[in-house]
Amino acid sequence: MQPIRHRIIEILKENGTATVAELAVDLGMAQVSVRHHLDILIGEDMVTASGVRRRNGAGRPSQIYSLAPGASKLFPQAHEALAGEMLREIKSILPAEEVKAIFRRLAERTAREAPPAQPGQSLEERLDQVTEFLSEKGYTARWEMREGHYELYTCNCPYAGVADRHPEVCEMDHALVQYLIPSTVHCEGAHTGGVSRCSYVIELQPQRVESRPEPALAR
Repeated sequence: MQPIRHRIIEILKENGTATVAELAVDLGMAQVSVRHHLDILIGEDMVTASGVRRRNGAGRPSQIYSLAPGASKLFPQAHEALAGEMLREIKSILPAEEVKAIFRRLAERTAREAPPAQPGQSLEERLDQVTEFLSEKGYTARWEMREGHYELYTCNCPYAGVADRHPEVCEMDHALVQYLIPSTVHCEGAHTGGVSRCSYVIELQPQRVESRPEPALAR
């Protein structure tokens, strides 16, 4: 990002809001130039026009600007480190089976947010629903039919970094897919170790999708 625009982001982060005139003073530049940079930042979903500030006396009110949600990615985040440390503490306190049970419940809770399978629904129709749901959750999912089976791919891991150190997270994802697709499902790949995607194999079944079985997490 251009230095001036980065500085505008910093000023808004520090102060919460600012007008064009205030930014111009802080930056030591003309207001017309500030507006140019603000227009670009608004177009990039970094800044938003969040209201107006009225003066006590006469004159037009001034537009105020603040950071948009998209600007959060420009600042350091510690979610991954925090999640990893919390998992480490949980695993040091609880037995392994209880830790797995926690992740199984998380998978079941997430599965309940998905559109329910309908009576008589084909496996391909269910796969369409599931991949759309998983993509909304950040997994970038798709499926295809291979020789004698279907394969569901999740091409992005929303928990990358944490899953590398805590395989229970991958087992949670496996359980989630098993809840969503009650067929014979097994995982053939993972995002860890340099593999770019997780592959879930769904064997062809004669019955229709109707219920969610209890998944068995890997031991």
